[in-house]
This record gives sequence, C-alpha cells and structure tokens, in this order.
Amino acid sequence: MVTTTAATATVLRLGTPSLREACAKVSLSELASVPFQADMARLQSTLTAFRAKNGFGRGIAAPQIGVQKRFVAIHLDGKHASPQVYINPEITWRSPAMFSMWDDCMCFPDLLVRVSRHASISLRYLNHHGQIVHEDALPQAESELFQHEIDHLDGILAVNLVSKDLLSADELLERFPSHVIQRRAFDTNPTKFQKLVDYVI
Repeated sequence: MVTTTAATATVLRLGTPSLREACAKVSLSELASVPFQADMARLQSTLTAFRAKNGFGRGIAAPQIGVQKRFVAIHLDGKHASPQVYINPEITWRSPAMFSMWDDCMCFPDLLVRVSRHASISLRYLNHHGQIVHEDALPQAESELFQHEIDHLDGILAVNLVSKDLLSADELLERFPSHVIQRRAFDTNPTKFQKLVDYVI
C-alpha cells in the first residue's frame, strides 16, 4: 500500500490551463516505477494535508497537482482509514436518476457550484497492484465524488458544467449567481441554499 509520508504538492487553482486538459492513461509498466509511486504518495499526502488544514476534502485527482495521468486519491470517512488510490477509473454505468447538489473543489475552495449528477454509477479501475476492480451501483456519496474526480481527468471542472468559458471566480459569481456562490455565503445561511438542491454533502 502506498504511504502518505511523501511531501505535499500545491493544489493548482482555477485558471491554470492544464486543469482543462484530458489526462493520459497509466500504463501497467508505470505502476511499479519510482516516479509513479512517488506521484501516488504525493497525491495522497496532499489530500491528507488539505483535509487537516481546511476541514473538508474527500478526493483529489492527479491533474490538480500537475500530474497529467488518470488516477485519483479518495478518502471517505467510515470507509477509508487513509486516502486510497484508484488508477484509470472509468464509469461503466450511470443511473437514469439525477440529483442536484452544491459541489466544492480544492481548485476553488471558496466557491460552491450547483451541478447535476447521476444518483448512482458503476466503476472499473486498477488498484495499486494493477488488478482490475469492479464496483457496481455505488451509493450516492461515492457516485457523486467519483463523477467529480473523473471529470478532472477529462479536463472538466465543476464550474465548466455551468459555463464552458474560461472565467474567473468573480466573473462566475457575477454571471451565474444562482449556480455559483461563495462558501461563506452558504456557511452563513445553509438552510437557504440547501433548499435549492436535492442532496447535501
């Protein structure tokens, strides 16, 4: 198992061009390589450090630390004792049912974005041993998180589900006030904003 003792990385912020680029698959020959092992450990450590500092954060994708490869680290309370790495994750099934939610992201931690997600998905990925793993009909919390992280691997941020234009945080807040809000506004009156969506993290 990959440890989380590696140095942490800086999380790239909204507006960084590489965040809008699709990532390359990880080859089997890369899995045991020293550089890839280091990247996995760095991704895990970065997620752990972000959670400790900010009090939130359940997942992070490699491109968020400048690694253009298809792998993510996930840490779900009650399921994971530490961040787990999912390599080349792909969605194999999406439920017809959808729901709306306020989504957050480490790339713009001061914003929340109202998006729609599939209520459940099935997933195929490689574990850190290179074994293929299937997980069918994931529960809602895991489903929405993996949809968010896989979007990152495809160069899609949550704000791009509101507008495909390259906009700053201020421009998003001004142009799409019903879909992009400041986190502090939500924290000040959560009941008001929770009523606008079907699901709350």
